[in-house]
Amino acid sequence: MPAVESLHHLLSMKDVTNEKIHDLFSLAETIEKQQNPNKFQGRFAANLFLEPSTRTKSSFHVAERKLGMEVMELDRADSSLTKGESFYDTLKTLESIGVELAVVRQSEAGLLQKCTKGLNLSVINAGDGCGEHPTQSLLDLYTIHEHFQSFKGLHVCIAGDIKHSRVARSNALALRQLGAVVSFVSKPEWQDPAIGRDYISMDKAVKECDVLMLLRIQHERHEKKEADISYLEQYGLTKEREARMGKHSIILHPAPVNRGVEIDSDLVESPKSRIFRQMTNGVTIRMAVIEALLKGEL
Repeated sequence: MPAVESLHHLLSMKDVTNEKIHDLFSLAETIEKQQNPNKFQGRFAANLFLEPSTRTKSSFHVAERKLGMEVMELDRADSSLTKGESFYDTLKTLESIGVELAVVRQSEAGLLQKCTKGLNLSVINAGDGCGEHPTQSLLDLYTIHEHFQSFKGLHVCIAGDIKHSRVARSNALALRQLGAVVSFVSKPEWQDPAIGRDYISMDKAVKECDVLMLLRIQHERHEKKEADISYLEQYGLTKEREARMGKHSIILHPAPVNRGVEIDSDLVESPKSRIFRQMTNGVTIRMAVIEALLKGEL
C-alpha cells in the first residue's frame, strides 16, 4: 500500500478519504492471507475504555496481540482521571512511558479532537458517546464490500435509535461519501436530521434496501426509559419482513443484539445475516488500521 500523508490519529470518518478506505480494505485482505502477521513485536498499545464494551475492546486486544504488540488494558478505576487528571495528561503519560498507540472509549463527543494535538502517539476513537465510532464503520463497510464489491448506488437503510447512535453517524457520513444511498427507520423521537432526513417505514425498507443495518435501543442514553414490548412489530425486523427482503440483501448489526427487540432471535444467524462476520472482520480491519497508523499510512 503506498504511503500517504499521515493523519496520526483516527478520530472521525470525516478524516478518511475514499482512497484511504479502499487502501485499508486492500491491507485487510492481505492480512487475512498472512499466517503470522506478528509485525510490531515489543511495541506498546494501551486500551483505555471508560464505557462498557465487549466486542470493540476484545477485538482491539486480539488485533494488537496478533500484530505482536504488548497490550495495557485500562479502565476508569485504573487511571488518575478519577483524581482529576485531564484526558490530555493521561494520554501524555502513556506517551511518556513508551506507549505508541492508545485506543480510547469515553462518553464525551469530540473530546479527543480537543486533547490529541501535540501528542506523539496515535489515538483511535473507539466510541465517544453519541459522537462517532470510526473503526465500527470501517468494519461495517468492509463487510458490505465483501458482499457487493461496490458502494455506488447501493441502498443502505439504518434502522433504530439514530439520535443516540455513533455508529449511525459514522456510517451515514462514510456511505454517502462512497456513493451509497442512505435512508433511515426510526421512532420520531429518535430521529436526527443532522445525520439524515430520509426516514421511511420498515416495511418499505425491507422491500427496497440492499443492506439493512439494525441498531439497538440505547436505553443508557435516554432520560426516560421505555418498554420494548411493541418495538419489534412496529420498527424491528420480524421473520415476516425478512421474507420480503431481496435475495441479494444482507443484514448487519453492530451488536450487542437485543434478540426479540430490534430483530427476531431466529434471524441473528440466518443466511442473510452478517452479524458475526462483522465481528470477525472487526479484528482484521482493526489490525489494518493499527498497521497503517504505525507506518504513517493513514
